[in-house]
Order: sequence, then structure tokens, then C-alpha cells
Amino acid sequence: MQDLNHEKSWVAQWDKLDERRQNIILFREIMAEGDDVTDDLNEEVTRLKKEVEDLEFKNMLDEPDDRRDALLTINPGAGGTESQDWAEMLYRMYIRWTSHNGMDTTVLEYQPGDVAGIKSATLEIKGNFAYGYLKAENGVHRLVRISPFDSNARRHTSFCSVFVTPLVDDTIEIDLNPDDVEMQRFHAGGKGGQNVNKVETGVRLIWTGKLSNGKEERVVAECQQERSQLQNREKAMVMLKSRVYDLEKRIKEEYKSKLQSSKMKNEWGSQIRSYVFHPYNMVKDHRTGYETSNVDAVMDGQIDEFIKAYLMSDA
Repeated sequence: MQDLNHEKSWVAQWDKLDERRQNIILFREIMAEGDDVTDDLNEEVTRLKKEVEDLEFKNMLDEPDDRRDALLTINPGAGGTESQDWAEMLYRMYIRWTSHNGMDTTVLEYQPGDVAGIKSATLEIKGNFAYGYLKAENGVHRLVRISPFDSNARRHTSFCSVFVTPLVDDTIEIDLNPDDVEMQRFHAGGKGGQNVNKVETGVRLIWTGKLSNGKEERVVAECQQERSQLQNREKAMVMLKSRVYDLEKRIKEEYKSKLQSSKMKNEWGSQIRSYVFHPYNMVKDHRTGYETSNVDAVMDGQIDEFIKAYLMSDA
């Protein structure tokens, strides 16, 4: 049904383009008869061009996982309160972006910082091409600003890593040996009533095992969103499988990139984007060279142009 709905959406968008084309032909015929409909014609041509560009852009998202929902995890780097505050700013930016694009967002894990910001957060994002778009955000994000936590008003540089993985569903089989998975229980924070606050409803799953390349890996997933421990365990298992799946996927991509010698590894320390608030305003993506001075709009979730520039350069 998902595949069928996906194909139907392509047909519907194509029909809409064809309807615009027919309107343009009609306006030209009206103009040939002597009536001035120049404004209507120009408006229709402008809309047609934009919709064709949007459809061509979406057509580039042709990887099997691009249509999947996404898990987005934010982790601050070294720097304590400063980096944790930066992590919360990115968290807000992605919440705003999903809202602008009509996607549903669920907070699966949220650990507030000791003074300000967050220690980590994981979002489940559901929507058309959620992973296809958000994979452009995978990497390290760097902030330069005058620190609000420094009494001497000095300039600070902070780093946060953003990890985006496709959310696995029942069409993907991930077999994890139960003996390799450790389950830890903890008290979930935040709202939820007496049961959540008194009973250990939060679940953390830790998988330790070998990947297909023989490398031993430790993968952690935790969930404290639901009211019951069972529901949190089920959610955490989906997250765990999604992250193992993403690791296996990266192994294949690294092998492919070695053959093509074209892709750069996505590792901590190789920042993908810089956000400069002082001594000037600029957000620049180091992979594509795309930049803007409107930092307020970017932090309000308007990152579509960055995503588009990355996906077009990658294509």
C-alpha cells in the first residue's frame, strides 16, 4: 500500500504539471485573439517552472531508504554547558523544520543539561522522504558566537554531532541475537504521572556484536516516551535495529565510495556546516559552498536550500 500510494502521488503531481501546461496553451490562444492576459500567463509559467524543479529535485531521492521515516539524534561535543546549549538550538531548528514541512515528530529521548541545553535527544520524524531530506544533515555542526554563559563575553566555538538513520519497518529483517542485547531500566523524566515517575519505565538497550566487516560495535538505544516499560522496550528495539541497519548500510557505502573515490567519510571532526553569529552573521555548508547571512531564518528551521544544495551536489 505504501508503494502504491507513492506511485499515485507521482501520477497526481504529473497531472498537476500537465494541467498547468494546458492553462499556458489556453492563455496563449486568448492572447492571440487580442485579449491581454499577460499577468495570468506569466504567473502560470512561473508556477510551472517551480513545480517542475521541485519534482525533478524529488526525483533525485531514488535510494531505497529515501522514502523511509527517520531517526535524528543530537549529541553535544566537548564544552559542557556551551555545547549543550548549542545542541538545544539545533533541536529547536529541526523541530521547526519538520513543522514547516508538515512532518510528524515524536521525542523518543530527551536528556536536559545540568545548567542549560540538552545532553542528548532523539527524534522520530515521519513524513514523505523524511530520511531522504534529513540525510543531508548527518555530520558535525559548528557554532561560533559570543557565549551567553561567559561573564567576560568572549567568543566561543561549539560542536554538535547530528546522526540521521532510516527507521526500519517490517520490510527489513534485522536479526539480533538476544544474548547480545543488554536491557537497562531507569526512571523516565518529565511528564507522565505517578507511574512514569515512580516506576522504571525508561528502557535502554545495548547491543554488542560484530558487523558484516568483522568489526565489533556497541550500539545504544533508549526510549522514555511511552508510559509503560513494554512500549518503551518495543520503541527502543526499533531504534536499535535502525542504527545497526544504518551501520551496515555505511559499510556498503564506504566500499562503494572506495571504488568510486568520490565520497568523504562522515566522521566527528569533519564539520559539514558552520554557524557564525560573531563577528559577522553567516551559515555556510562546507560540502557545497552554499551560504546565507540570514542566520535567524536558518535557526527557525529554514534549511531547505542547504538540503537541496547538498542533494543536488551529491547527485
